[in-house]
Amino acid sequence: MTRTVLVTGGTSGIGRAIAQRFAADQAEVFITGRNPDTVEQTAKEIGANGVLCDATSTEQVGALATQLGDLDALVNAAGGLPEPASGDPSTLEAQLAQWHSSLAQNLLTAVLTTVAVQDKLTSSSCVINIGSIGAERRGGSYGAAKAALAAWNASLSAELAPKGVTCNVISAGFVTDTNFFHGQLAEERRRALVEETHNKRPGTVDDIAQTAYFLASPGARHITGQTIHVNGGAFTTR
Repeated sequence: MTRTVLVTGGTSGIGRAIAQRFAADQAEVFITGRNPDTVEQTAKEIGANGVLCDATSTEQVGALATQLGDLDALVNAAGGLPEPASGDPSTLEAQLAQWHSSLAQNLLTAVLTTVAVQDKLTSSSCVINIGSIGAERRGGSYGAAKAALAAWNASLSAELAPKGVTCNVISAGFVTDTNFFHGQLAEERRRALVEETHNKRPGTVDDIAQTAYFLASPGARHITGQTIHVNGGAFTTR
């Protein structure tokens, strides 16, 4: 039986890898993104359905929900670092804009999408939220938003698990082959991030994709309300 999977932020990095993993299993995959050219190109490349949708927009998320039937898996992968502050970053206005950006991208995208499609989740569905190691170690406004994502996930699980829906967070460590750092990661910092892992290698998008695939499998039906750390042991180093 063909599964139906929705991956927000599915045009690049972790989101794309997750969408591609489910598509390889012959699932009907829907990916969303904000750039029409990127959405169309990625959907064609991985064999998915592309939907233009800014997950911070209630209007666009609502329109997305009307295009979907029952969902076997919802993967909230949309997110990223806040937009750079314009002007003096120390002003209250700049701080407010940064925090609004972090919360909108990394928390509200997941909340709005999940609420919009909640009635399409079945008794064997799952919700997977992509978190970050930054939620528990000096992540600034981005980390705080990811920490809030984990707290919300626990509440969501308590609400949906009695209906058979599992809800979990994958907390990713340093992952290569994404545009997370926008090309600004210094080599010294990269080496330090790799060195703090136990297995002395960076994470890959496939590491996260395979974890998401497992959480959507029958073997994970009793796993819910959890944060799964996928970081090569880096979380335990400090």
